[in-house]
Amino acid sequence: MSEINVIKRKGISGRIAEFKEKSPSEKRSAIADVLLNNAMYIVIVIAVILIAIKVPAFLSLSSVINIVSLTAAKLPIALGIGGAIVLTGTDISAGRCVGLTACIAASLLQMPGYANKMFPNLGVMPLVYVLLILLAVGALIGFINGLFVAKFKLHPFIVTLSTQLIVFGAVLMYLMIGTNNGQTLSGLDASYTNFVRGTLFTIGGVAVPKYVLYSIILTAIMWVIWNKTKFGKNMFAVGSNEEAANVSGVNVFWTIVTVFVLAGMMYGITGFIEGARIASCSANTGLNYECDAIAACVIGGVSFVGGTGKISGIVIGVLLLQIIFVGLNFLSVSANMLYIIKGVIILVACAIDMRKYLARK
Repeated sequence: MSEINVIKRKGISGRIAEFKEKSPSEKRSAIADVLLNNAMYIVIVIAVILIAIKVPAFLSLSSVINIVSLTAAKLPIALGIGGAIVLTGTDISAGRCVGLTACIAASLLQMPGYANKMFPNLGVMPLVYVLLILLAVGALIGFINGLFVAKFKLHPFIVTLSTQLIVFGAVLMYLMIGTNNGQTLSGLDASYTNFVRGTLFTIGGVAVPKYVLYSIILTAIMWVIWNKTKFGKNMFAVGSNEEAANVSGVNVFWTIVTVFVLAGMMYGITGFIEGARIASCSANTGLNYECDAIAACVIGGVSFVGGTGKISGIVIGVLLLQIIFVGLNFLSVSANMLYIIKGVIILVACAIDMRKYLARK
């Protein structure tokens, strides 16, 4: 039985007793390990406390609901990228895929008679048809990513870097269709905006948008896929050791392809939500969304070494990240500085993750 399993069976009381038996130097080392391995969480908690003290409105009801709403909007893309990270990869085309699908949704769901309507002769399409189109577009991009990773053994970073550029070019070309001439897409039909960001219910007079419910449903579906299906088990097996999974009878090729297809579908849903949420789509929609999603996954315990990750961890990671960003906005931190902070968060989170991995080895 491994040392980790022995500790788990001992429980908290057993760990405490074991800690007391250690020498002073071993105790200091153990405490240092705990602090370093949880440094990101500790820093975030301290930051939240300091922000709340300096700006009490940060913990107001409207602020809390805003954080929850932002978390719900960013969660689908993180759930998609999480699968790629479990496979020891990543997907940096995610943000551009969100941008493309958001622009497609906006162009197909502009209100009739809108002066700058991209397709003047096209009526408002049924929402379910548009959603299916976005799922198909996302799945196609995901299939291309997965095919090149699984079939040609290319690194996911290289593959998704290529598709990122391809998709961005496709967005730019799409926005030039007809007389649109690259203009921002707006004037969305009420059926679309109400379906996505209409009021689900109110708390203390503050509205909770409908897409919060959709995000909860998606999270539940992904939890079932990851934890209760054969595909989920195969995904973690491939992420842990691809060769061993292959020997065990796992279809590695289709497992990898399916992970990326599922991720692409999550990006399509994110684009559907974002199109209505921001109500103004351009070529820059989705820019750097993948950075936030990757940071959230790593903070939530999805390891780049592969085979490790939980849906609950991704949810916590997205939530913590939004708490920090909203808090920094309350402190009037510039948007330029936020890029630096995001980069530092990703770097530190990955360093902590690698430290945990090396410690386990």
